[in-house]
Amino acid sequence: MKLWQKDNSSVNELIEKFTVGRDKEFDLLLAQYDVQGSIAHVKMLKEVGLMDENDATGAVKGLEAILKDILDSKFTIEEGIEDVHSQVEYLLTQRIGEAGKKIHSGRSRNDQVAVDLKLYLRAEVLTIKDEVKALFDLLISQSEKFKDKLLPGYTHLQIAMPSSFGLWFGAYAESLTDDMELLAAAYYVANKNPLGSGAGYGSSFPLNRTLTTALLHFGSLNYNSVYAQMSRGKTEKIVAIGISSVAATLSKLAMDACLYINQNFGFISFPDELTTGSSIMPHKKNPDVFELIRGKCNRIQSAPNELTLLINNLPSGYHRDMQLTKEILFPAIEELKACIQMTKLMLSNISIKDNILDDEKYKYLFSVEAVNKLVNQGVSFRDAYRQVGNDIEQGKFNFDYKKQLHHTHEGSIGNLSNDGVVAQMEKVLKKF
Repeated sequence: MKLWQKDNSSVNELIEKFTVGRDKEFDLLLAQYDVQGSIAHVKMLKEVGLMDENDATGAVKGLEAILKDILDSKFTIEEGIEDVHSQVEYLLTQRIGEAGKKIHSGRSRNDQVAVDLKLYLRAEVLTIKDEVKALFDLLISQSEKFKDKLLPGYTHLQIAMPSSFGLWFGAYAESLTDDMELLAAAYYVANKNPLGSGAGYGSSFPLNRTLTTALLHFGSLNYNSVYAQMSRGKTEKIVAIGISSVAATLSKLAMDACLYINQNFGFISFPDELTTGSSIMPHKKNPDVFELIRGKCNRIQSAPNELTLLINNLPSGYHRDMQLTKEILFPAIEELKACIQMTKLMLSNISIKDNILDDEKYKYLFSVEAVNKLVNQGVSFRDAYRQVGNDIEQGKFNFDYKKQLHHTHEGSIGNLSNDGVVAQMEKVLKKF
């Protein structure tokens, strides 16, 4: 069944298969939101006199029953039915009769799928927000727990200066605060109501779009009906930018973990059940989880570019190309949620090696401390730098590299400033 099909018309089977594509698969994710949008639309139709009270009441009850079926995993898109919109209208008509055919008044599939997507993306962004916050809380907790565990800091993958696991965990926590800013922006864009824009040019019916905005708990309208349709693709891209920022943080963290678990580093380890082995080398404990997080999150970061390539040269108005945004974004959302959850699992079970910096090979981490010691004694920084550099070149570097470090400024080993990072996160959470 097709909402647009006329009597005595049919579509070539190959054309239908090609144009429907994977839509039914992804439409199941939109089903509950399609029904919610339809309930709000029916209530509005009753208020403006386009449905009488009996028909509207029956339609709402029928839609609520369909929604329950969806939430109970009893909803499918049947063979021969084009999409979720057609399936919902078909079921409703089967259950309540002719009144079910009235619910599409003043509406196009264009604004129907647009509102479904906005509701879905809004909900998914909130879910990701909660997942990110849980990971953030874990990172802050681990930062405090391991703040006295020192490790080498690197630049250019060369031994640089002393760092700590307090700094390491805290760095990724603060990175998530900036990622959350982008998610909050994506939520703001997704939280606008396109319903009532029709095919992109409004309707001659006296629709009350303010009412549906309130019923669906949107923050505001997409006011201009043309722009409401133009927001298709753009909204998905903005959400993709938000999730790709989170993915970038996870990917970098995963890369660090892959290095640190390597035997040449040996800074961290995990229980055997969280690593994998080799089919030929019995000593192996492979960081497959982190490698897959890295790979999946790198792929998620391609989503904004894929969406750009898909929609960038489209004029205003609806185009079937937009159907393909679901194939790009929906799997990326699911992958990101899984990666966040696995990152939490791994970091909750991390073990950290003691006294890492006692190893002789890390003594040059403290060359800056040696320079600073001379500066504190009145030597200019440039002369102190030259003196310590010459001592290192000549093998005369005898600085007591096990000396207690005294870093006191904000965001240093001795002053993590995690309270400030937490305050940043609390501030951005208020934007949702």
